Amino acid sequence: MHIQNFINGNFQNPLSNDWIPNYNPSSGDVYGQIPNSSKEDVDAAYEAANLAFNRWSQTTLEERSRILLKISELIESNLDRLAKAESKDNGKPLWLAKAIDIPRASSNFRFFANAITQFASESHESIGQNAINYTLRQPLGVVGCISPWNLPLYLFTWKIAPAIAAGNCVIAKPSEVTPMTAYLLAEICNEAGLPKGVLNIVHGLGTTTGQAIVEHSEIKAISFTGGTSTGVHIARTAAPMFKKLSLELGGKNPNIIFADCDYEDMLTTTVRSSFANQGQICLCGSRIFIEASLYEKFKIDFIARVTQLKVGHPSDTETKVGALVSKQHLEKVMSYIDIAKEEGGIVLTGGNKVKVKGYENGYYLEPTIIEVTTDECRVNQEEIFGPVVTIMPFTLEDQVLDMANKVKYGLSATLWTNDLKRTMRLSHKLQAGIVWVNTWLMRDLRTPFGGVKNSGVGREGGFEALRFFTEPKNVCIKY
Repeated sequence: MHIQNFINGNFQNPLSNDWIPNYNPSSGDVYGQIPNSSKEDVDAAYEAANLAFNRWSQTTLEERSRILLKISELIESNLDRLAKAESKDNGKPLWLAKAIDIPRASSNFRFFANAITQFASESHESIGQNAINYTLRQPLGVVGCISPWNLPLYLFTWKIAPAIAAGNCVIAKPSEVTPMTAYLLAEICNEAGLPKGVLNIVHGLGTTTGQAIVEHSEIKAISFTGGTSTGVHIARTAAPMFKKLSLELGGKNPNIIFADCDYEDMLTTTVRSSFANQGQICLCGSRIFIEASLYEKFKIDFIARVTQLKVGHPSDTETKVGALVSKQHLEKVMSYIDIAKEEGGIVLTGGNKVKVKGYENGYYLEPTIIEVTTDECRVNQEEIFGPVVTIMPFTLEDQVLDMANKVKYGLSATLWTNDLKRTMRLSHKLQAGIVWVNTWLMRDLRTPFGGVKNSGVGREGGFEALRFFTEPKNVCIKY
């Protein structure tokens, strides 16, 4: 199958006729080709978006909201088709795509369809000066949205929905590793009546297509989710061009477990927060710190639960851990298991590739637990982004806080305790954009999402996203 670019409401081949193979992670087979779009393709997308901008930016909020709601409904009605495509493209279990990825993509459009009708600006009366100031929130113009491979449609729509809701036109690039659901979304947008040029999707490599979007002189903003090193490169390119930047980057998130936690709830959630989506979620708690008095019990129980997780083909309803997204990523994750052993870590369970019957060339890996004695080791300092977690004990609150914060990342943290004072102390002191207490990955779409330090710049979600995709203008009237 040949995926095509979506420009000005039409599907078309790349102008260079250059193509990239698309792999099925569960089998290792090539099952399609995607465009490796050039600067010329991005220029064509820009022309279409720029032409559509004046009309779209003047479209009423009610009309924009109606179209976004229609897209949301069509995603829901295409749940099975989209979930199958996502599972095949990414390697994640089909049940997970049905339960999480596709419903969340629908929710993203529904949320911003409603949010844009409630997005208000401010006015200020200057008493005694016979003047009033009010703020306009105007769309930026043409913006670039670049999304990752781990939650393909989920995070693709997380950027596109607020951008077009705010009145912008978009040039979007999904990951070249997982392009299929973005391609299908284009069909849905046409069916929903989204005007031509409002959303343009160009496929290709980050080094070519992504670079062309980032360095385009007329694209006003870049919203990017992906690796920190790529985020650094984007910032170096885009910042001197005075583009607005939203960068949601890597994480190395601590999961801190105190002995006074609700044990069964903690254990069940920790298995999920460690290995959901094959550990390929930037919010996974990959560094697990357990209070010393609970450590041995937790270790035994955690290993027992993890060894029960079935590694298998994504279509198998019993599968809990599917295929990793690519051969290259599997090799990277495996290399960190070797590094851990070299540094003195003990692999308590897992650490081996898995051969699934009938799919022996797929990219499968056992969920892996590594016991470490120091938080200074590379596997505790560097993002692995796979089904690999480390565990180690702690005795003092200040000790675990220091370890939790002593990484270059600061995306999320999870805290398990029933001590309210401890909850308040640590929530304030943890260097993270998100702190979950006695839960994990519980999201309210109204709340800001993002990290500190090398985990990114800016915030997504809620009105924060609509603020990013608009430019405030103050108007002062003396009367």
